[in-house]
Amino acid sequence: MSTLTETRPDLIAAADAATTRAAAALRDVQRDDGHWVFELEADCTIPAEYVLLRHYLGEPVDATLEAKIGRYLRRIQSAKHHGWSLFHAGDFDISATVKAYYALKMIGDDIDVPHMARARAAIHAHGGAAAVNVFTRIQLALFGAGPWSVIPTMPAELILLPRWFPVHLSKMSYWARTVIVPLLVLGVKKPLAKNPRGIKVEELYTVKAAPLKSNVAGAKRHWQLFFGAIDRVLKTLEPVWPKRSSDRAIRACVDFVVERLNGEDGLGAIYPAMANSVMMFDCLGYAPDHPHRAIARQSVEKLLVIKDDEAYCQPCVSPVWDTALAAHAMLEAGGEENEARARAGLEWLKPLQVLDVKGDWAEEKPDVRPGGWAFQYNNAHYPDLDDTAVVVLAFDRAKDKLAPAGFGAGGYDEAIARGNEWTVGLQSKNGGFGAFDADNTYDYLNNIPFADHGALLDPPTADVTARCVSMMAQLGETDSDRMKAALAYLADEQMPDGSWFGRWGVNYIYGTWSVLCALNAAGLGAGHPSIARAADWLEAIQNPDGGWGEDCDSYALDYAGYTPAPSTASQTAWALLALMAAGRVDGDAVDRGIAWLVEHQDADGLWGQEHYTGGGFPRVFYLRYHGYPKYFPLWAVARYRNLKRSNARDVAWGM
Repeated sequence: MSTLTETRPDLIAAADAATTRAAAALRDVQRDDGHWVFELEADCTIPAEYVLLRHYLGEPVDATLEAKIGRYLRRIQSAKHHGWSLFHAGDFDISATVKAYYALKMIGDDIDVPHMARARAAIHAHGGAAAVNVFTRIQLALFGAGPWSVIPTMPAELILLPRWFPVHLSKMSYWARTVIVPLLVLGVKKPLAKNPRGIKVEELYTVKAAPLKSNVAGAKRHWQLFFGAIDRVLKTLEPVWPKRSSDRAIRACVDFVVERLNGEDGLGAIYPAMANSVMMFDCLGYAPDHPHRAIARQSVEKLLVIKDDEAYCQPCVSPVWDTALAAHAMLEAGGEENEARARAGLEWLKPLQVLDVKGDWAEEKPDVRPGGWAFQYNNAHYPDLDDTAVVVLAFDRAKDKLAPAGFGAGGYDEAIARGNEWTVGLQSKNGGFGAFDADNTYDYLNNIPFADHGALLDPPTADVTARCVSMMAQLGETDSDRMKAALAYLADEQMPDGSWFGRWGVNYIYGTWSVLCALNAAGLGAGHPSIARAADWLEAIQNPDGGWGEDCDSYALDYAGYTPAPSTASQTAWALLALMAAGRVDGDAVDRGIAWLVEHQDADGLWGQEHYTGGGFPRVFYLRYHGYPKYFPLWAVARYRNLKRSNARDVAWGM
């Protein structure tokens, strides 16, 4: 099959046409108030848990909604292994499958219909319901469908411990904190779901018990044995634990949740924490119309995506991230109308900067002034460095274009300064940057039995560090001590093959794109060995069709190097943006990649993509950003056109 580069010599014109069509399509899906937000889809566990939550609370059955969720769950059941995966076309996952099966049974699916029988057989073949992870064990125990004895004990008194204590909430990631605190209450109370129809899943159990399997990278056997021994002691003491101590701890947990309820955007603005807060209020006797419980319950409803035939529940929403990235793409596309739409997005973002709340991050950095942006509409206690850097980069790129439009050249100066101040203030001691906290590097905590998911912490990562380096460099900071420390961290994190790990995007393509943009912005130059090795790696893994792809299995603990995967629009765009940042816009690899994007542009002007290319928790939880194949390919084809039509070949921006 001939490529576009062979049959159409004017690839620049093709990229220009693709840019025009894609920008028009992106304008069409912009909201009236200027922001963009796209669906954020996880695996089956979130919609399954939503169904179970309604029955846990004993709420009236919404047959229409449940039927739509049922159709969604049945559609994404694998025809290959008959269970459910953590990402599109992925392998069987026992925990996801048990939850999906339970939800479908709760909805009303007979256990002997073919899809249920096949799922049940697959569950048995993988060890039965006893083989699920900690959070699924808790879900089963809440319904009396599994024992509490197989769940690691987390005393509610954890919230009362002094900060110097080795196991402390402030030493865990933000998402772990917000999920665990209401769970501490549930662990003490051990409530039983109302479950009016009495649905359980005894048929999913086999006669065998199953130990917890850890997804921790770098797990230490001695720590696991130590924490396992502590868990056995806690289980022995649990029946005689002082009630006064538990009551005090429960009050502290409630105070923690109430302070961070976050209105209709919910605790932590993530589904698991929001749902746990509702169950916590319920088991403590809060009436459905109590303001705290009611608003917590409403926050969950706002995550639903309800279509004509199907429905599912999102894990959270991504409006700040989507808007900032879409604005970058529109600024790259250029032209009066596209830039006006980018400005509208940035004007929407500006008042969402958190300037008045010192969130949990201040435990480690109390002297830093707030100034970040969160991922969601509102999440003031938990802004993140990645979003903040991307927003600041967009503001800085756009500010010089605002004066002719009457905004004033200095209109974003204060927002940029405060965002930069907060971001650099959260640099970790090793020179890197984490997503939400500084120095969240208590690796031993990943060995506690409760942390089988391997994502209890928020340590510095190459992709977030790169974004912060890009921001600092674009703002003119290239030779400071903190910049040198960040660049040294990135140098240490480069893989032997030249790539970088991508914590929040799949995976080494995402990480390598992030870092190459940063190194270019920092002025290292295309000839720098780190840049050349990374660019060589990207060119070496390009698919024969001209695109790039990488599977979520690249997060495997036994990862031994890149494995080919089908080309996707978002990963192809990342690779192209990375190679252009590395000075290779004139190379054959870039031409072939642009040709792939042009050839795969849909009739509506955008791109489709079922594959998951967003990161949640490696090996446990992945995300399908529906916006990624919309704005990233636009960004790539527009940049290609711009560089090819320019006298210069250097990318002038941090992203």
